[in-house]
Amino acid sequence: MQQLMQELLIALAYIGADLVAITLLVGALYIPRHGRRDLVAAYIGVNVGVLAVTLLLSSSSHVGAGLGLGLFGVLSIIRLRSSSLAQGEVAYFFAALALGLLGGIKSHLVIVAILMALILASLWVGDHPALMRRNRNQTVTLDRAISNENELITELEDLLGAQVRSVDLKSLDLVNDTTIVEVHYRLSRQPRTAKPVAQLEAAGAPQSAQAHREEAPQGGPPDPGGCVSGSRPDSAHRAAALA
Repeated sequence: MQQLMQELLIALAYIGADLVAITLLVGALYIPRHGRRDLVAAYIGVNVGVLAVTLLLSSSSHVGAGLGLGLFGVLSIIRLRSSSLAQGEVAYFFAALALGLLGGIKSHLVIVAILMALILASLWVGDHPALMRRNRNQTVTLDRAISNENELITELEDLLGAQVRSVDLKSLDLVNDTTIVEVHYRLSRQPRTAKPVAQLEAAGAPQSAQAHREEAPQGGPPDPGGCVSGSRPDSAHRAAALA
C-alpha cells in the first residue's frame, strides 16, 4: 500500500509538471500570439491524451516503449493530415506532443523539468514577434505573364513597396496573361502607401469647382444687372417702379 501511494505521488508530480508546461505553452505563448480557439482544444487534448497513454505504458511491464513512440508517430500523422496547418502551428503541435511524452516517461523529474523548460524557451524565442518582424511571404497573382526573373522582382518590389528576398514561380500562363509567384520579402522601415480614396476625392474637388467657375461665364450673356442669378436686386425693382 505504501509503495502504491509512493508511485501515485510520483505520477501526480509528473502530471503536475506536464499540466504546468502545457498551460504555459498554450496560455502564455500560443493564445497571445495566435489565438485560434480550435487549436487550443487540440493542443490540450493531444497533450493530456499522450500523457495518459505514456504513463500507462511506462507503468506496464508487458508493453514496450516502442509502442509509445509508435503512438506518437500515428497521432502526428493523423493530426497533420486532418487539416492544413501553418508551420508555426505545427511547431506548437509537436511541442504539445513532446511535453506529454516527457511527462509520461517517468525519467528523473529534474531532467524532465529541464527538457520541458527547454521546449518552452525554444518556442518563446523562435516565435517571438520581434524576431524577423518585417519579413513576410505570400503568394501573389500578377495580371501579366512575366518570364524574366529580374523584371518579375522589379514588378513585385514596386507592387509591395518592399525588398524582395526570393521568388518561387508557381505558374506562368501565357494564354491568360497571368503569373502566380510565391514571394519572400522584407518590409521597408517606411513603406510606401497609396493615398486613400477620400483624400483623392478631396484633392480633386477644388480643381473641379475651379473648372466649373471658369466655364460658367461662357454659358450665356452676362446679366444686365451685374448678377449671376436671374433675380434683380431690390434697387433695380424700385427704379423700375418709379419709371
